[in-house]
Amino acid sequence: MGKADFLSPKAISNRIKAKGLQKLRWYCQMCQKQCRDENGFKCHCMSESHQRQLLLASENPTKFMDYFSDEFRSDFLELLRRRFGTKRVHNNIVYNEYISHREHIHMNSTQWETLTDFTKWLGREGFCKVDETPKGWYIQYIDRDPETIRRQEEQARKKKQELDDEERSARMIEEQVRKGREGKDTDEAPVYTELKRESEEEKVAFNLGACSSVAGPSKSSSVLGASALKAASSSSSTSVKRKDSSSDSRGGEKKKKSALEEIIEMEKKKQQQQQPVKTDYWLQPNIIVKVITKRLGEKYHKKKAVIMEVRDKYTAVVKMIDSGDKLKLDQNHLETVIPAPGKRVLILNGPYRDVEALLDGIDEKNFSAALTLDSGPQKGKRVDIAYEDFSKLA
Repeated sequence: MGKADFLSPKAISNRIKAKGLQKLRWYCQMCQKQCRDENGFKCHCMSESHQRQLLLASENPTKFMDYFSDEFRSDFLELLRRRFGTKRVHNNIVYNEYISHREHIHMNSTQWETLTDFTKWLGREGFCKVDETPKGWYIQYIDRDPETIRRQEEQARKKKQELDDEERSARMIEEQVRKGREGKDTDEAPVYTELKRESEEEKVAFNLGACSSVAGPSKSSSVLGASALKAASSSSSTSVKRKDSSSDSRGGEKKKKSALEEIIEMEKKKQQQQQPVKTDYWLQPNIIVKVITKRLGEKYHKKKAVIMEVRDKYTAVVKMIDSGDKLKLDQNHLETVIPAPGKRVLILNGPYRDVEALLDGIDEKNFSAALTLDSGPQKGKRVDIAYEDFSKLA
């Protein structure tokens, strides 16, 4: 049967098939010939050209295998470096992309029988980081390019310099704060006193007896000086008497207060007691709290605990309810727990601090709850307390 015409559908179909990828089992690496079926591969193996190539390979088989292995390794790593960089990727994804090129080096002509063996070899030789998972082997390219290493070192140097600058500025601030505290301790604060007038009847007296004319003392000046001295002495004596009398009267007032002043003082004390006293610390023993910090890991995050002991007002020793582990945490790493209505709670802040109460209801709009006091002099009183000012009792 004659050969099909160049523009015939059969010839065009053959050329299209020859362009695309064929089965790897029908490819001869020595001759770099791709066959389309088993019969064609059999005929190629029996051809004279293939036999000559086999004779050349039989003279030095190690040389050809090392050549093909080096080519396969370099092309595979080049594709991994350019396509995926230093990302962690499945080895089969890289291999499928590598064999999509028609003229690639086939693995059956290299020293590695399977892709798994080649992946393990890459890990042993230090070309990639490899790890085995239930989904298969994953590889991550290790970039040892001098330019890349220099760039990484430059980035690390900049990061370290930024950290050094931050530490230096923090050290300077601490030093200034320390000097300011030392100066505040050493310097004596000035004492300011209030300007008081002992009596409204007091008058300011000036001693003019020392005044005299420059030319010489005369009789009129001496008379004026004597009269001024007498007036000054009389005014000083009266002022001393008035001062003594005023001091005596004030001493009597201090010793004994009027009924009106006592009532005013009592009213002031009551107002001060009724004013809400809030502090920045709220920890109390025997209450249930929730751990909100993520630094301890997911094991303790959003888990409940009981406060066993409070240290220095801001630190608590807690016992985890689930695991029983004991931890030492700051109050910033804890939050209060709101129980269901009808449960007992402890008020932690405000005018009703350290008072036990019953939870009646929750007001979500105002972030508060209605509590009925269960202890103290105001037992039975209904109050509204914010979420952060009470917690569930253990």
